[in-house]
Amino acid sequence: MATHGVLIQNRTAAKDVGAFNRSVVSGSDIDNGFVFYMAGINNSGSSEVWDVRQPTTGSLTNLWMAASPEIVLTASKYRGIDPDPRNFYNSASYVFDAILPQIGDIITLTDDNLITGAGVGSAYAIATLDSYKFTWSASAYASSLTVLKWLQTTYISIGSGGIDTQRVAAYRFSVVNNSPLP
Repeated sequence: MATHGVLIQNRTAAKDVGAFNRSVVSGSDIDNGFVFYMAGINNSGSSEVWDVRQPTTGSLTNLWMAASPEIVLTASKYRGIDPDPRNFYNSASYVFDAILPQIGDIITLTDDNLITGAGVGSAYAIATLDSYKFTWSASAYASSLTVLKWLQTTYISIGSGGIDTQRVAAYRFSVVNNSPLP
């Protein structure tokens, strides 16, 4: 079974400021911790629901992040039975929660939120063209990107109920760049 990205909001302004929270909808499945830009209000009859799009050229800053409560919905439509947050994702065409990360916010993300490959564990994670995920980077080379500074490698405990490994690697970051609301 494929796993999905996990986000922990260790310290975020969005927990206290309503303006940094939105209800959004996407045409594709979105993991918590994925980033995107707002494409405008959804016109399908829902008020205060925004459409989201994958970051593209010119939209790599002022990005929002999926941040819904991780209540897994099973194939037979039962909620809350599966305790593993890696099995949770925001389903396409369903409204979910998003936050606007602020400079100084502390968040933790799992590997599934980051593009793997060269540079894993580098000093920064930056927004990426045509991807909902961050990419590892040795520097925060562009001030026009959404940038996370790596603080430490840590673990997230998974309540599997079995004897297997019940921890997964995760990375704690501080938001060092994301433009304020327009």
